[in-house]
Amino acid sequence: MTDLESMKADKHNGHHSYHNNHDLVESEPLTWRFWRKRRYIVVLMAFFGFFNVYSLRVNLSVAIVAMTENRTVHDADGNISYEQDFPWDSKQRGLILSSFFYGYIFTQFLGGYIGTKVGGNLVFGLGIGTTAILTLLTPLAARHSLEMFLAVRIIEGVFEGVTFPGIHAVWARWSPPLERSRMASIAFAGNYAGTVIAMPSSGMLASRYGWPSVFYVFGTIGVIWLILWLLIVRAGPEMDRFCSKEECEYIQKTIGYTGPQTIKHPWKAIFTSMAFYAIIASHFSENWGFYTLLTQLPSFLKDTLNFDLGKTGFLSAVPYLAMGILLAVSGYLADWMQVKGIWTTTQVRRNFNCGAFLAQTVFMMLTAYIMDPTWSVIFITIAVGLGAFAWSGFAVNHLDIAPQHASVLMGIGNTFATIPGIVSPLLTGYIVGDSGDRYEWRLVFFISAGIYLVGCVIYWFYASGELQEWAKSPEQKAAEAEEKQLQLTQTTGFINNAADLKE
Repeated sequence: MTDLESMKADKHNGHHSYHNNHDLVESEPLTWRFWRKRRYIVVLMAFFGFFNVYSLRVNLSVAIVAMTENRTVHDADGNISYEQDFPWDSKQRGLILSSFFYGYIFTQFLGGYIGTKVGGNLVFGLGIGTTAILTLLTPLAARHSLEMFLAVRIIEGVFEGVTFPGIHAVWARWSPPLERSRMASIAFAGNYAGTVIAMPSSGMLASRYGWPSVFYVFGTIGVIWLILWLLIVRAGPEMDRFCSKEECEYIQKTIGYTGPQTIKHPWKAIFTSMAFYAIIASHFSENWGFYTLLTQLPSFLKDTLNFDLGKTGFLSAVPYLAMGILLAVSGYLADWMQVKGIWTTTQVRRNFNCGAFLAQTVFMMLTAYIMDPTWSVIFITIAVGLGAFAWSGFAVNHLDIAPQHASVLMGIGNTFATIPGIVSPLLTGYIVGDSGDRYEWRLVFFISAGIYLVGCVIYWFYASGELQEWAKSPEQKAAEAEEKQLQLTQTTGFINNAADLKE
């Protein structure tokens, strides 16, 4: 393959690979023995980190059902009465479930900015660890007052808000371009593993040991993870003494890392980039449907479809089990299609993302129309599960268009994408009364379907998998100019050779 052909092949795959960095291979290729590659130990720890991110976030969705449940009490005289620990109505429950996001929305950009300065590993770890400590204090705060409970949830959101931007700073230093989809997807699968385990476990813990046990168990798990993360994970491969020299060099050469440097963010270019706005729109749309179900699905199953509390936890977890499994599949498939040259990076991101959104639109509308206990769970499971393919689209797209600025882009984008976490539970609380009327829930599902469709259209027309001109470093621009000059020289040589042959 000539230099010109090689450059074209790299461009076809959606990567601007100066000096053929993406053609590098390791002497020991990646196999199922992932532990032999230090970067996949980082992925494994990030997986468990995201497990904690979502288990700490969703446990309240189940616990609040037990906290506000009307229990039948029989006294010694045989009289029957009813009691509940907290007499919160649907609007107050919506406020509680959305309060987390009031804090979460304010630290997205900050997390991305700090991650580029001090290392994403510290930002990611301390964000989750502090949230875990606050979770241990949640029962005490709830018993004190509603205001104190809301304050603790808001502060939890403040610290957890730095996690997604923080992990993008980690990927920017640890993930080779042709492994980005699978590394990020495997780690993000922890979100859904956490949801799958936290929802049924929270239901069982609340039923057997009381609702406070939900917060004590998951808070303790989070603190244990924090200790392990700080001991194992470093900001970059060159700082990890257990990362082999060969692996370190392979990672750094493929991502073009030349050592610590001051990163200046081109703010005007960022905020005028349509490719970036496409990511924001897609992230917002996915989060609207996701947060609607994440916070309200247990209540929908119990109040409208009449499942008991124990089954509610298990059934609420099924859609996220599907998504966790499909995330690994979608990440591997996305990377494979790029490596094989079947689709460009732009095509992979666009087709995966928009295909998932169209399917989610259809199955959300079917859920709204059917309202059958069995079929509703099936349709919701398919809708949420197929969202895994969207995560191989927009969620890693920041690393395609501007890898050096990825954590900041994720921070800005996730700020907007957090708005659904605030608005959706409140809106659902106002639309759906305490009776859980199925026609009111139908409107909730229609709104989610419509937002998926809008996100699909915007992403389809404006998404890109190409490194943006404003994101190129001076070294990359110089290398690109050198390759263009080489291409011009070769083209001129071909023309001269052809002229000589003609003569």
